[in-house]
Formats: sequence, C-alpha cells, structure tokens
Amino acid sequence: MRNLDTTTLRSFVAVADQGGVTRAAAVLHLTQSAVSMQLKRLEEMMGLSLLDRSNRTIGLTAAGEQLLGYARRMLELNDEVVRRLTEETFEGEVILGVPHDIVYPVVPRVLKAFNAAFPRVKVNLKSSRTLQLREALRKGEADLILTTEEGVGPGGETLCEMPMRWTGARDGLAWKRRPLRLAFSTNCIFRPIVLRRLDAAGVDWDMAVESEDERSVEALISADLAVGALLEDSIPPHQEAISPGGSLPDLGVQKINMYARGGRDEVLDQLADMLRSGYGAVAQPAGLFSVG
Repeated sequence: MRNLDTTTLRSFVAVADQGGVTRAAAVLHLTQSAVSMQLKRLEEMMGLSLLDRSNRTIGLTAAGEQLLGYARRMLELNDEVVRRLTEETFEGEVILGVPHDIVYPVVPRVLKAFNAAFPRVKVNLKSSRTLQLREALRKGEADLILTTEEGVGPGGETLCEMPMRWTGARDGLAWKRRPLRLAFSTNCIFRPIVLRRLDAAGVDWDMAVESEDERSVEALISADLAVGALLEDSIPPHQEAISPGGSLPDLGVQKINMYARGGRDEVLDQLADMLRSGYGAVAQPAGLFSVG
C-alpha cells in the first residue's frame, strides 16, 4: 500500500497553479531544490511522469492533470480536519443580513466555505428587505449586510450589478393589459423605481395588492393577474421574465452592495472577502474561488 504525502501534494498543486518551481517555492516559502525534490519523490512513488518539462514553462502530463483534482480535494479535506480539531482562535457570532431575493445561489455556497474555515463562529442569517437591513446595521443589529439598490450609499461597496426584469406567470398575458396591473409589497425597494419608469413612459398602471406579504404578491403574479419585477437571477420557477418588445420600459440594473459595521474584525473581513469572490463568480463563470 502506497500512501500519498500531503506535503508533496501541496508542492505539486503549487507548481501547477504557479506555472513553475520558482514561483511555487516563493509561495510555499521553500527553496527551489526542496520543491523539486518533493516533486521527484511524488513521481517516483506514483511511478508516473506528472510534469511536462519539455517547454520553458512547466505543464502537466495527462496523469498530472488527473492527479491535480484529487490532490486539491485531499488538501482541502486535510486542512478542514486540522482547522476543525485544532483551531480555537476564532469564536463568536456574526449576523449577516441578505434580501430574500438574492439569498440564492451565492450565499449558501459562501456560508458553507465560511463554516469550513471558521467552524466555531456561528452565523445568523437575517433575511429582510434592503431598507430594513440598512436600519438593522445602523442600530447594531447586523454585522454585515447585502442590499439591492440603484446606487451605493456611504461606506458601501458594489459587488456586482444585475438586470431587473419584468416578471409574470408562465405564458401569461397580464403584461399586455391596460391599465397594467402591478403586484409589489408595500415596502419593496423596487416598487418606486418601477412606478417612476412607468410614469415616465406614459404607461397607465394600477396596484393589484396592498400588503407586506410576499406570498400574496407571488400568488397574484403566478395567477396571471398582475406583473412584478425581480432581479434576473432571482425569478422563481413558477414565473418567467417578460420580453415586452418595447411596450414596457426597460428597468435597468440594480447594484448588489455590501455594508459592514465599523471597526476591524478579521472574521468579518474574511466573510466579506468570500462574498466578494462569490459575487465575482456570478459575473465571471470561471469563478474566483470554489466552495465545493
């Protein structure tokens, strides 16, 4: 039975990521000869050639490419075990506020990665509307919040932008009727934006619901009795984006912003970095990080 050594695997992954022994050695804080020796030991143990050294830059052989995926998973598991069983530095609680319509798909992946990195830090997820989340942060009832806004306020940071789309029932006709029947909860931050754009375009409209209950709004839209507006990535499966062909005004884009309470906090900084990377991965499918 041959046992793989995580030290040699870490050097192998570093060389693959950095494209050469010199840069990998700098990242690992080792000498070039030490990294080269570990690579040689790994190849001898496997009985395979893992690196293609025929060009100026080091590449991977077919076997090396296959090993790379396994190596990453083994190192991630190794590091998670060590963190969970030995890390006692970071403990406590973080309150993260997120509007309900942008919880998926990014936030669950980020929270999974954060829990692996800080298993003793409890994250409480507060789902509410943007205006309430801004107020919660101001009162100290949240540590970090995400918002959906046309602009960005003082102390905020824009993570990405998403188009806002008209939404209606699947194969629905409500968007063609006039006056246009709308369904928005009374505190929805999108409501005044939509109304301004309709008024500017001269489209007659009527509000079909006066309620704070999001389920009532969804029921009316899904029954083809009204239309609404959501971010493109948050439209539920029982509704669809409407392409009105110019008969309704374009709704533009919304910024997904992040705000944090004042003061330095390493744990909070790490969560913020993960959210930055997560939303960067939405805009760039290649992604900035992977959470498994």
